[in-house]
Amino acid sequence: MKTASACWRVYRARASRHATCEVNAMPEIRTLRRARRARSRGKSPSAQAGEFVREEIHHVREGIHGARSARQAIAIGLSKARRAGIRLPPPRQGYASERVRRRALRDYRAGQHHPVGGPSRTRSRATLRALRHEGHAAASHSALARQARRSARQRFNRMR
Repeated sequence: MKTASACWRVYRARASRHATCEVNAMPEIRTLRRARRARSRGKSPSAQAGEFVREEIHHVREGIHGARSARQAIAIGLSKARRAGIRLPPPRQGYASERVRRRALRDYRAGQHHPVGGPSRTRSRATLRALRHEGHAAASHSALARQARRSARQRFNRMR
């Protein structure tokens, strides 16, 4: 019987060699189920979106792709959540840059309507290829803790 770490090693090696845009473009079925369960239990949209962020952190840790920073990994997860239909509105004015707000609004609208055409295969591959060049330290405990502290500090300063 294989140990869990041996299974992950095989999975990680397979993912890096044979990963296509399908590996990363869509949320995993487990993640969608978890988010659906959270919604049926009456959790907030941000709690539902947390499942997608969790999935993204795991992808970086498993070596499927990297991220430049913890913030980028979180942003990818939130984008996936919005595109999956989670009713997570874009950030309010003054809380994020205009560019980020526009992108979040586009993702939100894409998730609320049925897609006319599928995602561009070329662009999906290009994105995944670029992410594979990034490191995996963005999903470390210390990097996530740093990001959480920074975010909490900003929230506190906004309240004052």
